Amino acid sequence: MKNMRCALITGVTGQDGAYLAAFLVAKGYKVYGTYRRTSTPNFWRLERLGITDKVELVPFDLLDQTSIIQALQIAKPDEFYNLAAQSYVGASFEQAVSTGEITGLGLTRVLDSIRVVDPQIRFYQASSSEMFGNSKDSAQTLKTPFRPASPYGTAKLYAHEVTRTYREAYGMFACAGILFNHESPLRSLEFATRKITYTLAAIKLGITDHVTLGNIHARRDWGYAKDYVEGMWLMLQGDKPKDYILATGESHSVEEFLSVASDTVGLDYRVCLRVDDNLYRPMDINSLVGDPSEAEKDLGWNPKKTTFDELVQIMVESDLRLLKTEKWINLEHIKLLSQLSE
Repeated sequence: MKNMRCALITGVTGQDGAYLAAFLVAKGYKVYGTYRRTSTPNFWRLERLGITDKVELVPFDLLDQTSIIQALQIAKPDEFYNLAAQSYVGASFEQAVSTGEITGLGLTRVLDSIRVVDPQIRFYQASSSEMFGNSKDSAQTLKTPFRPASPYGTAKLYAHEVTRTYREAYGMFACAGILFNHESPLRSLEFATRKITYTLAAIKLGITDHVTLGNIHARRDWGYAKDYVEGMWLMLQGDKPKDYILATGESHSVEEFLSVASDTVGLDYRVCLRVDDNLYRPMDINSLVGDPSEAEKDLGWNPKKTTFDELVQIMVESDLRLLKTEKWINLEHIKLLSQLSE
């Protein structure tokens, strides 16, 4: 009989995976995290959180069902958190087929493997607000129709519906968290929010003189990733599986994010901003804002533990510290950011 609960996390080297691993380790879990043998090791987030030696890594590939089954047999988890995906919305237009294969069909392989190996495992699927697309609702709820506006959103919707199908068809404890945008200092530089905080920190330190963005009028519901992983865990602790929305209920534009970040370092963003039409998505979403009331009521989850301004300040201050200590940072690296778009 197990002495401690065990969790298996796919995507453990990503932002959410690293925060979730740290959260579960603090709760006394035995944590397994997956990695692809064919990929370049990317464990800096686990190192940043000081938990590299507390997560046992197992090989895993969403394209290979045999590796999924083997990971389940090694970890024997009580809880399975599927956070792995092709996670860049912009890139999904360029890699539409692989996005569908990894983010959509990959999840189906996972659920079918759990069904065969141990259907009692509690399963969490990372769904996305991108599934709503350009919704006509002022705030998206679980009753809002899905209208994805990217291959990424479409693949996530497929995975979301397959999770529901396995729950209803096989009685599995499978639930999905529809997370709206959630950011942190562990966010990749390809995402607009981290691109903003990192580049403004570089401007403040005299490394560069401008930040290049695409659609600064797009509005999103931004929360702190460190807070959101608690919501994931809470979903698997209930008596019955149910899907939830994790969001703050507030909408802010990219320009607002840029303004708060600039104020944090004492800059005027209007002086250092450059807008590049090439960074616009082929089909963009104008506004997303979620209704987290059910998660608040049922789970006791606090969607505003960290405010919008606090989140932006945390990210900017972290990047200032990073740029002051990292010796490899140079102007060519900063210039590369101007070509990147989420």
